[in-house]
Amino acid sequence: MLSLPMAGLLKQTLPGVTIAWIGKAYTRDLIAACRYVDKFYDMNELTACPEILQNAHLEAIIHVFPHRQLAKMAADAHIPLRIGTSHRWFHWLYCNRLVHIGRKNSPFHEAQLNIRLLKPLLGKDLIVPLEEIAELYGFTAPDLSIDHLPEKAFVILHPKSKGSAREWPTKCYLQLAQLFEKQGVTCAITGTAAEGEAIRKSCPELLQHPHIHDFTGKLNLAQLIALIARSEGLVACSTGPLHIAAALGKTAIGIYPPMRPIHPGRWAPVGTHAEVLVLDKNCQDCRHSGRCACIAAIRPDEVLVAFNRKRY
Repeated sequence: MLSLPMAGLLKQTLPGVTIAWIGKAYTRDLIAACRYVDKFYDMNELTACPEILQNAHLEAIIHVFPHRQLAKMAADAHIPLRIGTSHRWFHWLYCNRLVHIGRKNSPFHEAQLNIRLLKPLLGKDLIVPLEEIAELYGFTAPDLSIDHLPEKAFVILHPKSKGSAREWPTKCYLQLAQLFEKQGVTCAITGTAAEGEAIRKSCPELLQHPHIHDFTGKLNLAQLIALIARSEGLVACSTGPLHIAAALGKTAIGIYPPMRPIHPGRWAPVGTHAEVLVLDKNCQDCRHSGRCACIAAIRPDEVLVAFNRKRY
């Protein structure tokens, strides 16, 4: 999601350019929602059949996510301009334009760092303000029917992250849902089937509540995007669905830990109605622990206030 604005900026600055996206198969529906991407290549299909890349007649490739095999394939395909970060040794072998970007200690957002990789194409190093990046997504939801769609206004709560982020306690999502109920707003819970089972074990009341709709394990990615588009907004930790909501212009409230490099300065959702909640401190206490006292200290009523502030 934080790479998609690159496509928008390229379309804006290089009229007539055709943009192809290389990604894993599960991201196809996500990329299809971006009007700035013209073609999608499945990474597994490319590695199984390198001739696809050789026959694509690409003029440039930007290695946003470093991948050694793909870097070699691009070189073997003689793509004229091969751009990569200088912080990967194999890019020195297979790329012919290196951009010197250090991410771990950078003060810039991930979306801004990604755009800096365009320097060889644009001829200058751009630091694009986040409010401008929010306008570069070109992201629209597919028009899909969804079974058991709530009949009234609803907010999506996405409690889990597949272990990729520090998570707000599940019981806090239950308390937040109860606060939304008092406002006449129902909630929908999203996530994978495995995440749904984890929620049932840690906080069964969340999915048993009569005013909460359980969508865990019931949606593919395209349907999830469509559900987010129909919602009032989404609350989550640092996850893909949070960034999808922000890109769609929805209220997107992210709950983050104050710990580098997973802090919101690097990974906050980018959107006109996006906001993060994070303690005002620099904490390293739980770096090697699965529990995060700082994220647990954020109260459900604080999240509700932030949601209503960005919503109205």
